[in-house]
Formats: sequence, C-alpha cells, structure tokens
Amino acid sequence: MKLWIAFLFLSLSLQAQTNSYTISFDNAVHHEAIVKATFPEVKSKTLRVQMSRSSPGRYAIHEFAKNVYGFKATNGAGEPLEVKRDDPYSWIITNTDGTINVEYILFANRGGGTYSQVDLTHAHLNIPATFMYAETLQERPIEITFDARKDLNWKVATQLKHKEDNTFSAPNLYYFMDSPTEISDYQEREFQVDGQTVKFVLHDPNPDSDFDTYWERIQAIVLQEKAVFGELPTYDFGEYTFLACYAPNVSGDGMEHRNSTILTDTETLAEGGMEWNIGTVSHEFFHSWNVERIRPADLEPFQFDQANMSNSLWFAEGFTSYYTNLILERAGVISAEDYVKGLNGTFNYVWNSPALQYFNPIEMSNQAPFVDAATSVDPVNRENMFISYYSYGSVLGLALDLSLREKDLNLDDFMQLMWKRFGKTEVAYTVENIEATLADYAGAEFAQDFFGKYIYKSNMPDYKNLFEQVGLQLNRATAKPYFGASFSETSNGLEISRNTFKGSPAYQADLDKGDLITSIDGIAMTSNDAFKELLSNKNIDDVLQVTFERFGEEHKTKVRLTADPTFTIAIDNNAKKEAVKAREAWLAKK
Repeated sequence: MKLWIAFLFLSLSLQAQTNSYTISFDNAVHHEAIVKATFPEVKSKTLRVQMSRSSPGRYAIHEFAKNVYGFKATNGAGEPLEVKRDDPYSWIITNTDGTINVEYILFANRGGGTYSQVDLTHAHLNIPATFMYAETLQERPIEITFDARKDLNWKVATQLKHKEDNTFSAPNLYYFMDSPTEISDYQEREFQVDGQTVKFVLHDPNPDSDFDTYWERIQAIVLQEKAVFGELPTYDFGEYTFLACYAPNVSGDGMEHRNSTILTDTETLAEGGMEWNIGTVSHEFFHSWNVERIRPADLEPFQFDQANMSNSLWFAEGFTSYYTNLILERAGVISAEDYVKGLNGTFNYVWNSPALQYFNPIEMSNQAPFVDAATSVDPVNRENMFISYYSYGSVLGLALDLSLREKDLNLDDFMQLMWKRFGKTEVAYTVENIEATLADYAGAEFAQDFFGKYIYKSNMPDYKNLFEQVGLQLNRATAKPYFGASFSETSNGLEISRNTFKGSPAYQADLDKGDLITSIDGIAMTSNDAFKELLSNKNIDDVLQVTFERFGEEHKTKVRLTADPTFTIAIDNNAKKEAVKAREAWLAKK
C-alpha cells in the first residue's frame, strides 16, 4: 500500500510539473495561429520564455521570434503579469505566483523543414518555429493539444506520443522541438518491418496522385537502406513517420528527425513529384541512422539559441548524399545507367571548384551556419570559396567505397560498423573516431592515407583508376573550348549571372558578375544560343574580342579560350568481365 501511494504521489507530482501547450487555427486564412502555454509550479519569481533561433537538422540562425506578436502573460488567477525584454528573442515574466500562462499570435507561411505554415490547406508545424520554451524547465515533460479544424477534416500526424484525441506528449523539451507535425486532410499508408511500423502521411491536393505506386517505391527504399546497416533503428514508440506535403503552396525541403522526417515540394505526385521527390525520401530516411543516431559529438547538446557547427557534415550529410541515388538504383527506382549519368553533375561541381584551394571537407562543414538555409544581404563569393559539404562528402563517399572494393571490402560494411559502435549505442563520434573505425576495418595505413589526402587535405582521389575497376570511364572534353561564365538573357545582351570562376578565361579577362556582354568578335550577343553557336566555331587558344558594359560604361577585353574542364563519367561497354562483375556487386540489390 505504501509503495502504491508513493507511486501515485510521484505520478501526480510529475503531472503537476508538466508544461502544456495548445494551438488553434481559427484565422488560418491569414496564416495566423494562437498559441497558449502554461508553466506550473515555477519556483522563481522570474521566468524567461523565448523563441528558438535554430532548429534540429539546421545549423544556421533563423530568428523565429520575428513571427511572434500579441504576447500576453498571466498568473494562475488570470491576472496580467509584468513582462520585460532584454533581447529580441525573449520575454522575461516577473512577479509570478507559481503558475505562468502565456499567449501569443504566430504568423506562419513557409511550409518546409525549417519554418511553419498555416493556411486553409494545412497547419504544417516545425516546433521550434512555433512554440516558445523556458530553458530552465527544459527537462520537464510536455503535453500539447492541437485544435485541428474539424470543418476542414484535419487530422494530426506527428512522432509525438499520442495520449487521447488530438493531445500528444513529449518526455522533454528536446524531443518536443524535434517533432514536426502535419495537420491536414492527409492520406496515409503503412507497413511492418521487423515488428515496427513505417508510415507515410501524404498531403497532396491533386486527386490524380498515384500514391500506391509511390508507396511501393518507398517501401523498396526502406528495405534497401535497412540492408546497408543490417537492421532498423529502434524507434521510440515503434513507429517512423514520413510527413509529406506535395503542394504548390509549400517550399521544397526535407528535414530529418529522430522518428520522422519532413518532405515538402511544390510538385504534386501527378505533376512530376513521383520522380523528383523520391530522392529526398531516400536521403532523409538514411538519416534515421546517419546523423540521428550515428551522431556527431559537436552537435551534442543541440543549442536552440545559437548557430550549431560540426566538423563532420561531410560524413553526416555527404555520405548520406552518396547513398541517396545509390539506394534508388538498388531499389529499382532508377536504372544503373541513370545512376552513373547522375554522378556527373556533382563530380564536376566539386572537382572543378576553385574552393578546393581554401578549405578541406572539415572546413567546408564549418561553413554550414552561413549556407544552411541562411540568407545574406551582402554579396558573397561562394562560387570561388565554398563547396557544399553534401556534394563534397558524396564524391568522397564514392571514392572511399570504390577504394574499399579494391580490397574486397565495401562502404556498406564500414557504415554498419559505424552503426554498431556509435549509432546503436548512441555514443557521439568525432572525426578522429571515423578515422579510427576505418583503420580497424581496412587497416591503419589505408585509413591514414585516405584521411591524410582527402579529409585533412583537399586532394583529388585517382577516380580514373577507381572507375576502371568497376567498368566505368572517366574522360575530359579537352578539345572543346571553354569561356567560363554563366549568362542570363536581357534585351541588351548577355548579363554574367554568377561570379566568374577563379582561373577561368572570363575571370582572367577581368569579367565579373553583372557585366553585360553586348558583342563578341563584332557579333551581337542577343541570346545564349547565339553565344553557343559562336563558341562552337572556335578553338582552344582562340582570342575573343569582347565588348561589355559595366555601370553603364562600355568596355572591351580579350578572352583566351582554354580546354573545357568538364569530366564525363559513363559505363564502359568494353569493360573487362572482372570490372563488370565488380560493378554489378556494387550496384546490386541487397
């Protein structure tokens, strides 16, 4: 009896110390939500509540407080409390009586992985962009009630633990913040994998969407990614949920979370989304192992009030990107030919970038707070100083996989070892841990060589040899002339639309972004087609007479054409049997 009484007392105590939220959407037509929160049993006379400045899965500052207004605070008796401000993100509530109620209006109109959107089609909620929190109470459990619009047939989909009706719970603040929620008249599919449920929630306004076909492809992706690691993660409530909004009013995005992921795109399934959106599914689900549980130590604990930086995004995001299309090929979603063809864009972007002289993959990862959905009003020079850690890590993942296969090893087994050491155990890793694990798997000399050349430095692996081992060809269009500028068409000529690459003919000729090229060799540049036709009749080392305008003044310069640096990767139809066999093993369904 005493034990039961003690348990009851503990349960009541925990319930009394639960922070609770409600959110309603009566003014959804104008993208507003009303948020209310109650913080009980506050021991201090002052409580700071704040909006997050960052979000799980993001590394930059986003300043969610800018969309909050109409803030009010009252005590347990409903009486107004004094509120002070000492920064743009926080509200300091004083003279409390132990219970603090807050209420505010949230404007939300960007449907994606980072922000929230409220309109008459749905309430799409990224939790840090929606709800205030009290940092001093972050270990408390949380209860949230979503007042879903019954007149719009809205239902609630989330990784939060369901309690009753539209009320859900989270064990603490971090789990709450990591739990995106889709509220709409959505469709749903699910299947069982090793005793766990994988669900797909689809908000797609197009009645012609072929959800069943899409769902079949997703199931194949899930099983192929499981095969890489040998097992699914143990999801907290035995469920993993894809939250997909394919609708014209959202923005294209994908964002991983512990037991769910956000998928958004303007393309509905019937309007091209069947093909275009499935890659995001592959990428984000892979994150349920790599980044959510195989977790970089420098992202722990995640900081909601500042930018988050990691040395390991080339691995966390980049290796995930390597597997994105590889999994699609193994799952039968794309052909081997299309997979190989798809390597070209990323490969050329990375290995023809001037940025290789400035930053290695670790240092590129450190750039995330400046590029990860971040915005800047001042012009930046990313064309010459930055390579996406997604892309950089992807081509290094490719190189590591093919290098291991030369030793009768493979990246799948290495990722599985990383999973067993750091993911399944949820022990956060460092860059040094990755190298040490590779040393244990493939030998110390191999690991030291790979990291020394390609991770701690920015050298290029010997892809020509690596590709030959799996029956691929790597060539360069060395006979094709290269100018080195991107153009947008105007009524007066071709405007250089991006910073010219360092070392390119255009850069060497002092041409820059914004310059308006009016003629080349006396021929008016009226369109991109006109430029392409002119270039097709030129040779390497030809010197072009270029007339351009800058700040309204006419200038002339000379551009000496060089060889096109573009690589071409293709299947070698004359490859040796051993190479064909190696390629088939690499690309085979698991």
